[in-house]
Amino acid sequence: MKRNHNGKLKIIPLGGLEQIGMNITAFEYEDSIVVVDCGLSFPENDMLGIDLVIPDVSYLKENIDKVKGFVITHGHEDHIGALPYVLKEVNVPIYATKLTVGLIDNKLKEHNLLRTTKRKVIKHGQSINLGCFRIEFIKTNHSIQDASALAIYSPAGTVIHTGDFKVDYTPVFGDAIDLQRFAEIGKKGVLALMCDSTNAERKGFTMSERTVGKTFDNIFSEHRNTRIIIATFASNVDRVQQIINSAYKYGRKVAVEGRSMVNVIGTAQELGYLQVPDKTLVEIDQIKNYPDDKVVLITTGSQGESMAALSRMAANIHKKVTIKPNDTIIFSSNPIPGNEKAVSKVINELSRKGADVIFQDAHVSGHACQEEIKLIYSLVKPKYAIPVHGEYRHLKAQAGIARELGIPKENIFILSSGDVLELNEQEPAGVTGKVRTGAILVDGLGVGDVGNIVLRDRQHLAEDGIMIVVLTLEKHSGNLLAGPDIVSRGFVYVRESEDLMDEARIVVEDAIDVCLDKHITDWGKIKNIIKDSLGDFLWKRTKRNPMILPIIMEA
Repeated sequence: MKRNHNGKLKIIPLGGLEQIGMNITAFEYEDSIVVVDCGLSFPENDMLGIDLVIPDVSYLKENIDKVKGFVITHGHEDHIGALPYVLKEVNVPIYATKLTVGLIDNKLKEHNLLRTTKRKVIKHGQSINLGCFRIEFIKTNHSIQDASALAIYSPAGTVIHTGDFKVDYTPVFGDAIDLQRFAEIGKKGVLALMCDSTNAERKGFTMSERTVGKTFDNIFSEHRNTRIIIATFASNVDRVQQIINSAYKYGRKVAVEGRSMVNVIGTAQELGYLQVPDKTLVEIDQIKNYPDDKVVLITTGSQGESMAALSRMAANIHKKVTIKPNDTIIFSSNPIPGNEKAVSKVINELSRKGADVIFQDAHVSGHACQEEIKLIYSLVKPKYAIPVHGEYRHLKAQAGIARELGIPKENIFILSSGDVLELNEQEPAGVTGKVRTGAILVDGLGVGDVGNIVLRDRQHLAEDGIMIVVLTLEKHSGNLLAGPDIVSRGFVYVRESEDLMDEARIVVEDAIDVCLDKHITDWGKIKNIIKDSLGDFLWKRTKRNPMILPIIMEA
C-alpha cells in the first residue's frame, strides 16, 4: 500500500458516542468509505411507543459511490441491529466472521433481504481490500463468540479499532485474544487507537468467563431439588454453553425460551459454536414431562424488559411456564444503566411467588477494565487515542488512562457523533467539520415517520389527555346547528365530573357566540378561539393542559 504523505484520513462516528448502543463509524480516504458496525439502540423512557432507534445515515447516502462495504466487529444488536434498515438505503457488501454473519443472516431473512445483500465470511488473521483501505480482522474475546478487532490500513496510516473486547486467557470456546498481533502492528507504528470504553471506570481486570461456569456448578450442586431458571443475554453463547455443561453434569434437561434466545442458540449450534450433548435440549412444551429437579430453563428477560419471557413469567402471563414456590432463578447479567428499576421490579415479583432469586457472581462483563485497556495501549503504542463505545463519562475515563500512559492531551480526542476528525502522520490531527447524524425512530413497520413533533404530542397526550369538541355549523348562515359535544379521553373520568363538562360546554358555546357576533366565518379562527377559551377555563379549574381538538362539520 503506497503511503500518500499529504492525504488525510477522516474518521466520522455516525452514532455510538455519548451512549451505549447504535455504534457506527465511517472511515473515509479520498474516494473510499468503509463503515465499521451498524447498530441500533433501545428507546429512552420518554420515547413513548418507539421500538428501536437506528442511526441517520444521510452522509452515507449522499456519498453512496464511495461506500465500499460494512465491516462488522461482532454480532451484538448494538453493532448489527440497524443493518436491515440501513441496507435498504445503502446496499453494499457486509464483511464479518462466521457467527456474526450467521446472526446477520437471521435478520436479513426476516426483512427479505437475503437475496439482495452480499455477505462475505472473513476468518481472524485475514485481510480484505476495500477501495484504498486494507482491513485485517484480529481475534479478541467478548461476551459473544467470533468478536474481532480491526486493523484499518490507509495511505495516511494505520488505525486499530478494538471493537468490544476483554482479555480472557481462558475462554470457554476457541482461542484467547491475539495479543501478539496487536504488538506486531504496534511495532510498525499505529496512527490511532479506538478502544472500547464501557468499563474504563473500573479498576483491575475483568474476570474470565470460566469463573461463571464454576459459580453455576456450585449453584447446581446446592439446588439439586428445585427447578432452575436462568435469565441471560441471548447472544452470550459461552454463558449458554456453561449452563448446558452444568445441566448435563447434574443430569438435567435444558429448555430454551424467548425468541431471540431460540434464534441465537439455533444459529450457534448449526455453525458449531455450541456443543450440546445428545438429548439434553428439549422443547419448552416437554418440560412438564420431567420432574422439576431434572429441568433447567434458559430464558431472555434478564433486563426486566416487559415483553421478554422472564417478565411474563413473573407477571403470570406466560403461556407455558408458571413460577412455583421453591424455583431457583438466576440472573446471569448486570442491569444495563437505566434498567435497574425494571430488573428490581421483576426480582420482587419472582420473590413474592416464593422463588429463590440469585444475582450475585453469576455474571462477568464482556468488556475490558482499566488494566486490560492499559495492556492494549502499551502493545499498540498509538500516536492518537480516540475512546469509543460508551457514555461521555466512560470516554472521559478512558482519556484519563491514555493521559496516564503518556499520550499528550492534544492527541486524545473525545468525539461527538457527527464530528469529522482528520489525521495523518505529518500534521496535527483535528476536528474539521460536522456531518448530519441523529436518531431515526422505528415504530412498528414505520421507519422515521415518528419524529420529535409526534413524540411531543404523545407526551402531551400521556401527561394531560385529550378533549375533542364536535359541532355542526349551517352552510350559509354559519349558525350553530348541533353541539357542541365534548369527548374527553385521559383527562378526567367524565361520569364523575359532569359539572366540569357542563361548564366546559357553556364556555365553548360562549366562544362560538362571540365568533358569530363578530361574523367570523374562517374555520381556522373559530377553532383557535374555541381552543383558547376552553384551554384557559380548564387550566384555571384543573391546572392541566389537555390537547384540545375542535372538529367542525357543515350541514
